[in-house]
Amino acid sequence: MTAGPTTDTRSAPPPPRPAPPRGETTVTTPAAASATAIRTDDPTNDPAAASAAAADAQAPAPTGLPGNGDDDPDERTAADDTAAQGRAHAAASPTGARFTRPGGMFSSLRVRNYRYYFAGQVVSNTGTWMQRIAQDWLVLSLTGSPFAVGITTAMQFLPMLLFGLFGGVLADRMPKRRLLIYTQGAMGLLAAGLAVLTVGGVVTPYYVYFFALLLGLVTVVDNPTRQAFVSEMVGPKDLANAVSLNAANFQTARLVGPAVAGLLIAAVGSGWAFAVNALSFAAVIGGLLAMREGELRPTPPIAREKGQLREGLRYVKERPELLWPMVLAGFIGTFGFNFPTLLSGFAYDTFKVGAGQYGLLNTAMAIGSLAGALLAARRGVPRLRRLVGAALAFGTLEVVAAFAPDYWTFALLLTLIGIFGLSFNTSVNASLQLATDPEMRGRVMGLLVLVFTGGTPIGAPIVGWVTASYGPRLGLLACGLVSAAAAGVVGLVLARSADLRVRFDLHPGRGGRVVAFVPRTGSARKPELATAC
Repeated sequence: MTAGPTTDTRSAPPPPRPAPPRGETTVTTPAAASATAIRTDDPTNDPAAASAAAADAQAPAPTGLPGNGDDDPDERTAADDTAAQGRAHAAASPTGARFTRPGGMFSSLRVRNYRYYFAGQVVSNTGTWMQRIAQDWLVLSLTGSPFAVGITTAMQFLPMLLFGLFGGVLADRMPKRRLLIYTQGAMGLLAAGLAVLTVGGVVTPYYVYFFALLLGLVTVVDNPTRQAFVSEMVGPKDLANAVSLNAANFQTARLVGPAVAGLLIAAVGSGWAFAVNALSFAAVIGGLLAMREGELRPTPPIAREKGQLREGLRYVKERPELLWPMVLAGFIGTFGFNFPTLLSGFAYDTFKVGAGQYGLLNTAMAIGSLAGALLAARRGVPRLRRLVGAALAFGTLEVVAAFAPDYWTFALLLTLIGIFGLSFNTSVNASLQLATDPEMRGRVMGLLVLVFTGGTPIGAPIVGWVTASYGPRLGLLACGLVSAAAAGVVGLVLARSADLRVRFDLHPGRGGRVVAFVPRTGSARKPELATAC
C-alpha cells in the first residue's frame, strides 16, 4: 500500500530507501519548536533525512491570504514539490499523517485548484441551503403537516443509511474529479426538475418525496467523493486547513442561504428557489473543469473486485486510530446533533418565544459553527486528543445548556456548542483522511459519512420521543450525557491501546505542558498510534 497521498514527480529520482515496516514510525517532539526530528525504531537511521526535517521545522510557517509569500504552486516546479516531500519524509507517519505547524488560516487557498473548488462551493452551498428551506416550506404549504416535512427529510437521509458504504467503494473505483462532475450535474438536474414542476403548478407531496429520495441516492456517492477529493487538491500539509475552510464555507452559506430563500419565496414562490439552486451547480462544475490536472495528486482508481466493501470494514477494524474516532463520530452524530427537534422544543415549550427568536437560536449555533471552523483552520494536523477533547466539551456544554435559566443564556451556550461541535467535525474528518492509505480513502470516508449522518433516522425519533414525553431539557440532557460519556470512553480506550498515561506537571517550564500523554513503560507498544494521540 502507498505510504502517503503524495507521489514522486521527478524524472530521475534517486535510489529509494527501504520503506520501514508498518509498525515503525517517525515521531516529532512537540516542538517542531525545538527543531529536532527524532526517528524511533528506524534501522536505517538516516541523518540526512533527520537534518532536512529539522531544517523544515525551523522554517517560518506561511501565513496570510493567497498570494502572500512564495508558496504559490503556480510558481513552483514539480521538482520543488518533490524535494519538499522528501524533506518532510522524516516527519511523516507510515499512513501519511504529518504533524506539522499550521500555515495560516487560509493557507490552502494558495493552491489554485482548491481556490476554484472553494469559490464554486460558496455559490453551490448557498443554493443548497435555499433549496432546503424552500423544500420544507413547499411540503408544509401543500400538506399543512410537520410530519410530512419529516418524511421528506427521512427520504433524503435514508439512502445514506442503506447504501453509504457502497458510495465509498465507487469513490475508490473512479477518478474523483470526473465522478464529482457527474454527481454535481445530477443534483443540478434534480433541482431543475423540481423547479419546473413547482413553477408549473403540478407539484404534489409525492413528487417532492421522490425527488428527495433521488437526491439522497446521488449524495451517497457525492459526499465521500468530495471528502476524499480534498487531499488530491491540497495534499497532506494543508488538508486539515482545507477541511476547516470547507466547513466555514458551509456554515457561511447556512447563514446566507435561508435568508435569501425566505425573500425569494415571499416574492415569487418556492419554485424559483429551486431554479436558483439548479443554476448554482454550474459554479462547481465550472471550477472542476477549470482545474489543472497536472497540479492534482490523483489516487489511481482501484480495479473492480469482489470483497472491496468488506476490505474497507476490515481495514478500519484493524486500526484503532480509525476505528475509535469512527465510533465516537457515530455516537455524536446519532445523539448529539439533533438540534432541529430540540431547539423547537426549547423555543415554544420552555422559553415561550416566537418564530423570530427561534430563528435566532439557529443563527447563534451557525455563528458558533463558523467561528469553530475558522479557529480549526488556524491549527495544524489534528491529534486524536483534540478530537476527543472537542467531543467531551461539546457533550458537557449540552448538559449545561439543558439547565440554562433563560433564553439569552441558552443562546450563548448554543454558540459555544457550535464552536466545539464543528471543531470535532473537522478534526475527525482530517485525522481519518491523514491516517488512511490513499487507495482506501473513499471507503473510509464513506463509512464516516454513514455513521455521522446515517444515524439521524435512528437518533432523531428517539430524541423526539424523549423530548415529547419528558420535555426538551431532559432531551438535551440525555444527548449531552451520551456524547460526553462516549468521548470519555473512547479517550480511555485510545490511551490504553497506545500504552499512554496522563502526566500532570504544575511547573512545566518553557515549552512544557501542564497535562501531557507519556508512555507507561518508557516506549509505547504502538508508536504510530501514540504519535497520533
